[in-house]
Amino acid sequence: MLQAQRMSRLGTESAFEVLARAKAMQAAGKDVINLGIGAPDFRTPDNVVEAGCKALRDGAHFYTPAKGLPDTRAAVADDIKKYRGVDVDPDCVMLVPGGKPTMFFAISMFGEPGAEILYPNPGFPIYESMIEYSGAKAVPIELREESGFQFDPDAVLAKVNARTRLMIINTPANPTGGVIGREALDKLVEGIERFPHVAILSDEIYSRLLYDGEKHASLLNYDSIRDRLIVLDGWSKTYSMTGWRLGWGLWPKSLIDAAERLQINANSCATAAVQIAGAEALRGPQDAVDTMLAAFDERRKVIVQELNDIPGFSCVMPKGAFYAFPNVTGTGMDSRTLQNTLLEEAGVATVAGTSFGALGEGYIRFSYASSLEEIRAALGRVRALLQPA
Repeated sequence: MLQAQRMSRLGTESAFEVLARAKAMQAAGKDVINLGIGAPDFRTPDNVVEAGCKALRDGAHFYTPAKGLPDTRAAVADDIKKYRGVDVDPDCVMLVPGGKPTMFFAISMFGEPGAEILYPNPGFPIYESMIEYSGAKAVPIELREESGFQFDPDAVLAKVNARTRLMIINTPANPTGGVIGREALDKLVEGIERFPHVAILSDEIYSRLLYDGEKHASLLNYDSIRDRLIVLDGWSKTYSMTGWRLGWGLWPKSLIDAAERLQINANSCATAAVQIAGAEALRGPQDAVDTMLAAFDERRKVIVQELNDIPGFSCVMPKGAFYAFPNVTGTGMDSRTLQNTLLEEAGVATVAGTSFGALGEGYIRFSYASSLEEIRAALGRVRALLQPA
């Protein structure tokens, strides 16, 4: 069969490939500790589970409006007001099955041959994959270790031209754990005001996962770009709901109808009972979120200390999300070789930095969304493997 040529440009998310390999090794009797996948190890809060079960028992078995249930969209708007201090129209909120549909729709909307889209590198791999698939040119926003994996606003703005259609910003960031500060965003927004033809996708899926007193700086707080700003967030990370598949996109009024058409063509709607559970997550008690965040913070400090004790590793302290992204050039191995060596010889699943773009070479991602016991055991194995005799 002859597939469309664009299929050759479609990448993947290597964390799922590593997960599949790890599970296959476990099925074969190998002891593997998985620090590769970005999924919290906590259960979804009980009140959310019960809301979903009740919704099913009460008959929430059918299609919803394509944009989602009005009550859940109103809950999202209220949450945006609570945590970002911005009033938004619930009619501009669209509920989708996870975070990826919002980026898929945004990139599809603006990507085509001859267009350029800016994206973080190293960054979430689906950005570059979808840009290439759309036919647009993927232009990297470079994130460097020496700047805490923040971008240089002047360098970003220098890449914008008449062909630029979309700019993707991610803070807190996957895979680096970096956080873009207010000063950098101020300068970026001031500059992008000169380019009104450029839309912006702000991926804020880790907005509640911040440490050391960091405050989330949302692009929603800049009125001058609100008419071309798409915000991506959801429930997966904050409420440990990765398997529920529920996210939201906030769209400008000028784009929400087009986004809804894409939703109708791709997904019809998000699952009804899950949307009801999502409203409960936002409106109900938040103590489970606080408990998870405190645990992640403790794990963050432990994993960075442990990583810095491993020969050939050096790791800056992440400020957000739940990933450590150590520099591993001192091992003498490239990122992919080290990933495979750790999995096959130490039984530790990680993700090579190059899975997140070319600028990820020399790094490897560890997720600390696992217990302290697993983190310590895994890094003990890594240290034993790499420790000089």
